Amino acid sequence: MGAGRIVLHLDMDAFFAAIEQRDHPELRGRPVIVGHRGRRGVVATCSYEARRFGIRSAMPSVTAERLCPDAVWVRGRHGVYREVSRRVFAMLEEIAPVVERVSIDEAYADLTGVARDFGEAARLAGALRARIRREERLTASAGIAPCRFLAKIASDLDKPDGQVVLTLDRLEELLWPLPVRVIPGVGPKLAERLAGLGIRTVGQLARRTEDELARALGRRTAVFLHRRAHGIDERPIVTGHERKQVSEERTYVDDLHDPEQIRRELRARAEGVARTLRRRGLLGRAVVLKVRDGRYRTVTRTRTLAEPTDLASEIFAVGQELLAGRVDLHGRGVRLLGLGVKDLVSRSHVTPPLFPDEREQRERRIARLADELGERFGRDALRPASLLRPPRRGNPG
Repeated sequence: MGAGRIVLHLDMDAFFAAIEQRDHPELRGRPVIVGHRGRRGVVATCSYEARRFGIRSAMPSVTAERLCPDAVWVRGRHGVYREVSRRVFAMLEEIAPVVERVSIDEAYADLTGVARDFGEAARLAGALRARIRREERLTASAGIAPCRFLAKIASDLDKPDGQVVLTLDRLEELLWPLPVRVIPGVGPKLAERLAGLGIRTVGQLARRTEDELARALGRRTAVFLHRRAHGIDERPIVTGHERKQVSEERTYVDDLHDPEQIRRELRARAEGVARTLRRRGLLGRAVVLKVRDGRYRTVTRTRTLAEPTDLASEIFAVGQELLAGRVDLHGRGVRLLGLGVKDLVSRSHVTPPLFPDEREQRERRIARLADELGERFGRDALRPASLLRPPRRGNPG
């Protein structure tokens, strides 16, 4: 399972139907079914009002019509659903370096390295759900746990618009009373075999030894069930959507010519990049410098680092070296200045040094303080002295 893992499962509530009710006020509070009516039709999804009649996704339409003759049927607008999904997952990707989208309305996110503990993960999830509610006028449920299986279970425990943290010390309270069918892979036939053994709940399953289960079900099935009942799931969060680069760039109305001003701007970009890396629990293996001169000629330079970093001082130092040694502006000034890092890796996947550098430790402590102050008072509450503009010279008054 990996020590200290924190996994979030985000699940939009009755996603398609909720969008239809949001966009068509006359549908609010009414049983809404998204799907095709008729003999061959099926229910794609339905509102919570329709679910009270026993209607479920993938149910034949004729059955749904019989259960709720007064339901409102909607054919669906899949282009709209995809666009809303894209915006919601973009919000999730802003706080999590690794996101696995499993469908149009649900995703897993690895918060290991982003949140210090489950309490902080819950606060992040709560803020995300509040943002979704504010910006999209939709609700989402969230589960936070040390593995995928438990996170998925947790997100279902308080639907709709709920959030549950399910840690290993809460298994007996929250997981064990549930029917064994909540375990993915336990279908009707296996559930029937388990019932024949007197096992109907996850708790009853957890109290059996692996050997007892193996004698009745075979070793492979026994190991799988025993591990799930005890909250063990080592499957990683796998994504094709990991962010490839973190960067900041700025375009100037007046070209920059003063070397000291260029240096300050480069340092400011480094601070912004480092702040984003820390927030997302990432390190970068390569620094990328982008410069556009007054004639719109763009130059990009990259340098690979000996060790991945999230330190502003290291990013700035490499950026300075690239600017001084490999970019010739021919006196034309700087129109755009960008700095970033790429080849990203999760901080949780990097082994810290046995004897950490004292300067690095000090810089990380200051960075953490700056992040905390920034959350309370704004991102510029604590800034490096090198970013402060020198006072203007001249006669006072």
